[in-house]
Amino acid sequence: MSGARARGEARRLWLQQASALAGASLLPLPATPADEVSTLHALPRLALVIGNTRYGQAPLNNPANDARAIANELQRIGFKLSLRLDASRQQMSEAIDAFCTELARSRGVGIFYYAGHGAQLAWRNYLIPVDALLDKLADLQTKTIELNSLLAGLKHAKNRMNIIILDACRDNPFGNRLPIEQPGLSQFDAPPGSLLAYATAPGNTASDGDGVNGLYTESLLREMKVPETRIEDVFKRVRLAVRRRSDGQQIPWESTSLDDDFYFLPPQQLRRQSEIELERLFNEELALWQTIRLAQEPAPLESYLRRYPSGKFSELAQFRLDRLLKARGEKAIVIQAAKDNPFSKGSARVDTQFKVGERWSYREIDLFTKLELRRFTNRVSAITESEVLFNDGSLVTDLLGNFIKRPPGWQYTGAQFYIQEYALGKRWSTRFRVLTPNGFDSETEIDFRVVEREEITVPAGTFTAYRVEGDGWGRAPRGVVKLRVVYWVAPEIKRVVASDTKRSHFSGSVLNNERLELTACTQF
Repeated sequence: MSGARARGEARRLWLQQASALAGASLLPLPATPADEVSTLHALPRLALVIGNTRYGQAPLNNPANDARAIANELQRIGFKLSLRLDASRQQMSEAIDAFCTELARSRGVGIFYYAGHGAQLAWRNYLIPVDALLDKLADLQTKTIELNSLLAGLKHAKNRMNIIILDACRDNPFGNRLPIEQPGLSQFDAPPGSLLAYATAPGNTASDGDGVNGLYTESLLREMKVPETRIEDVFKRVRLAVRRRSDGQQIPWESTSLDDDFYFLPPQQLRRQSEIELERLFNEELALWQTIRLAQEPAPLESYLRRYPSGKFSELAQFRLDRLLKARGEKAIVIQAAKDNPFSKGSARVDTQFKVGERWSYREIDLFTKLELRRFTNRVSAITESEVLFNDGSLVTDLLGNFIKRPPGWQYTGAQFYIQEYALGKRWSTRFRVLTPNGFDSETEIDFRVVEREEITVPAGTFTAYRVEGDGWGRAPRGVVKLRVVYWVAPEIKRVVASDTKRSHFSGSVLNNERLELTACTQF
């Protein structure tokens, strides 16, 4: 049997075992992606679009054009549309109230789009009506629309899904007359069942654009029209396009808590792909990744990310692209620190500046017996452009900590367990192969999500870390197993702080259940 057919058969067996287990225990299996999408897209679609241009104090060029264009596109693809241009505070408030009331009645999918001036104060975000005459910062609370009032209305509506798009990060509209401590908008974590999108990163400003539409909305309009594209992929492509066209001066930002996939233009036929199809698609993506993973020019990586915005190697490709663009002079966008922000758990990038001699020591514990299985230390012995060698090369990882080689000679193909940037709600997948020293070709697939930011105490100390949870499957000599992985990462530590790994048969029998804990680290 060929490797592809063997892997397809393994996963088919895994699905059969899962189905059998669900039937035996009278527990329903999770809905297939096709079931989820078809149910979601049968719901009513409602949109409220606001574009404010004619400000008396600081008029803008494009918000009205942007709002009309977005409204036309949403209406074309089936949204019941409410459009407000150059709206006063009362008009904005009434439109938002009506929008939330209709969503509560229909329980459908809601989109709120706003283009115009916005500002932040004390971590709160404010959308500015055209009639707002602001003489002091306190006027923001009484003469504008606070974002929280919209989010509270959407929460009360209890509808299935909401998408909030804010192209409201222009320069300070008040100039020196009313200085604001931080530009742009403040970071917010998306409420449950929603996606919150900003035209640029929190604490930064966006271009109003020189053309008919602003840079952000122009890119969004283009990507919305691409059929069969998940909404999160739409915004990933928008981010890449805006970043490159602005030479890195503007990088859109999103926060998500979506559990379902939404499509502006859903597939005509929603179905689960066969295992043979999935294997073929993975092989194509893997072959492409292996040709570009060490690319010295941005173009191949950009092409990959446009084709696979949520691909099995997209986080690795994004990390590689970031490093190339930085080497070419792109200045990093700094997201406003969210340490005291009550509305966000923040986001953080992993420190990848390794030094020879750094050490991380761990202990491994059996979670059933509580017995310590082993202790080991990984010491950096060499660093290349893309790899970190530990213990004289017996262990090799990429700069994010993903295995490339580990004792006693296991070889990995593009695992992305660990990523560059962590934020609450972020999702990604990995699928990779492992070639063992005895020639066995194993395969693993896991879906990950950042679920919390919390304190964790291990022998090395107490750390504020992001908790990441992953579920998937693996094929090993003992057969197909169910995998449950939880790990905690403190980005400044460079390596994982702790991890729990559970491998089990679908009958419920546990093969192993182990914890890895950091006991000591020596960094420079």
